[in-house]
Amino acid sequence: MSEGTRRPRERTTGRQTRLTRAVFVAAVLVPSVLVVLALWFQLDDLGRWLAILATALISVWLVRLDTSGPTHAGWAFLVVFIACASLWWGSIHPSQHREWAPDVAHGVTARIEGSTAILHNVRNFDWRSEDDFTERWETREYDLEALSSVDLVNSTWGNPAIAHTLVSFGFENGDHVTFSAEIRRERHEKFSELGGFFKKFELVMIAADESDIVRLRTNARREDVSLYPLALTPAQGRTLFLTYLHKGNELAARPQFYNTITANCTTIVFQLARLVEPRIPMDWRILVSGYLPDYLYELGVIRTELPLEDAKRQARISRLAQEADPDAEYSSVIRSGSAHSGR
Repeated sequence: MSEGTRRPRERTTGRQTRLTRAVFVAAVLVPSVLVVLALWFQLDDLGRWLAILATALISVWLVRLDTSGPTHAGWAFLVVFIACASLWWGSIHPSQHREWAPDVAHGVTARIEGSTAILHNVRNFDWRSEDDFTERWETREYDLEALSSVDLVNSTWGNPAIAHTLVSFGFENGDHVTFSAEIRRERHEKFSELGGFFKKFELVMIAADESDIVRLRTNARREDVSLYPLALTPAQGRTLFLTYLHKGNELAARPQFYNTITANCTTIVFQLARLVEPRIPMDWRILVSGYLPDYLYELGVIRTELPLEDAKRQARISRLAQEADPDAEYSSVIRSGSAHSGR
């Protein structure tokens, strides 16, 4: 073989070797980074740092196992590493028994007797500030035949694309109960979007009085909160109400992890809404929850004859809540604007 023929083949082989090695390095680094993040959120103190150091050493060893290119042994050790990490990850299960933060200490459970829904652990805190409150957990009864309204509550802070979504049910006697799928933090924990990908928090279904869960956001946290009447039939409203109760009972029986994408406040609303109307299509605005009202407006789920921007402006309730007499009936105050007063 001539020298001229050999050199192009050597160059081709060299490129293939470098490409194969790059693929191998990526195959090591990607799971290693994921394992490090999982260890960061799952472990504490010295154990966290020792486990991260061990992961880093294993990753470096795998990458340097054969500097001329990955061998069959290298791939085999990588598979073992990923398998061990997967077994550890699979051993992490959600729990009902932790030292929970007071506002998520109890999830709602319920039973149905005829047309009456009996809800246990309805939250009715008196919030003087976000950190100063009086705890109250109550048992309440609601007549399903007297369900008269369903509202979407959308609350944003800072980034308008990110929102917390709640659904509030009104009854003919003036009672309102609001459901919210929330992270179940422990006493020492603070919320982390990234931690929500790594089994850091459980999921809890909170049922609360509007003067608790909505007022917390309008007054104590000073968030930008909007209230949208939904165009549901009485039968659809009752079905949606019951799906929330079922989800609460389900979480009480089988705990579940919160997930920033697949199991958060908005995706839970969407999953439950699909039980009422299976034809609701998936849409990117379900994940970018600040734009959920735009999506529901397009579907005709938000009840209004106004143009979208006018509907969004009239739905805002934070100013009404903040300027009202503290002793005024909260649910009436937040519906005193023109978007709600005609209902």
